[in-house]
Amino acid sequence: MGRRYNLGAQLALAVAIILSNCAGAAASGGKGDGVEVRWQPTNVFNGSPIVFRVVALERMKSISGAWLEHELAFSFDEQSKTWYALAGVSLETLAGRYPLKLRAETASGKSVSVEKLLTVRKGKYPRIKASVPTKFTAPNPEELKEIDADRELKGDVFAKVNPEREWSGAFVAPVSARISDVFGTARIFNGKVARVHQGLDFAVPRGTPVAALNRGTVLLARPLFYEGTCVMLDHGQGLLSIYMHLSEVKVKEGDTVTKGQIVGLSGGTGQSTGPHLHIAVRWQGIYVNPATLFSLKLPGS
Repeated sequence: MGRRYNLGAQLALAVAIILSNCAGAAASGGKGDGVEVRWQPTNVFNGSPIVFRVVALERMKSISGAWLEHELAFSFDEQSKTWYALAGVSLETLAGRYPLKLRAETASGKSVSVEKLLTVRKGKYPRIKASVPTKFTAPNPEELKEIDADRELKGDVFAKVNPEREWSGAFVAPVSARISDVFGTARIFNGKVARVHQGLDFAVPRGTPVAALNRGTVLLARPLFYEGTCVMLDHGQGLLSIYMHLSEVKVKEGDTVTKGQIVGLSGGTGQSTGPHLHIAVRWQGIYVNPATLFSLKLPGS
């Protein structure tokens, strides 16, 4: 989550990764049983969010599905006459072909099952070295207690996600600024291999207003050990956005916020080597690339 390293080569690589992982066109799985399945981005990488679209020749009463052992919640878009659902692929998913399984009920009561194979490609993610205070790589007993308490708190918060969709239309970037570190970077802190960077860093000075990616409910708004002062929004259907290292919070837990509403001010709290904004997107327990999410064309956009 820090940014103290040579950015020249990293930024060039960041741009290449974002462009390769955020293809905008929709792919089509073809038609079967009167149902056509499309998805975006065209090239699906490990760590990628996806929007699935279903076009049916016959009027459907409902559509549900499963992808990589996750249940999908489809909504109907009256304007485009398509059903759509957001999903994702874990960074740990191996390259290969995986089935998207759909179940539908027509207005006349007929059951329809469709299965399409999608190719998941292995993304190319960088490795960097950074320096952080030793308490983040070798915490003492008191700090370990704080970390454990945070872990329990986050577990409770994650269990409260609204099953109903709150988001609408495209997701927007929280700030207008240079990207200083990309999703998927393998980080080595103080010479020790740390976990993979599961978000996107923006190079902004302390006090920069941070906007909500989309409509949602504030699940958490408080300081945490690693995340620093943190805001977590529930967008419904298992989709969360997390805003870390803030210097100030502008919302409270339980608030409903609109897309673009200011939720806090950027800072350098928690595991950070300097002021910046770290944004993470979590779908049904896995983290996906926010840059790809911002590129998706969604109903209501």
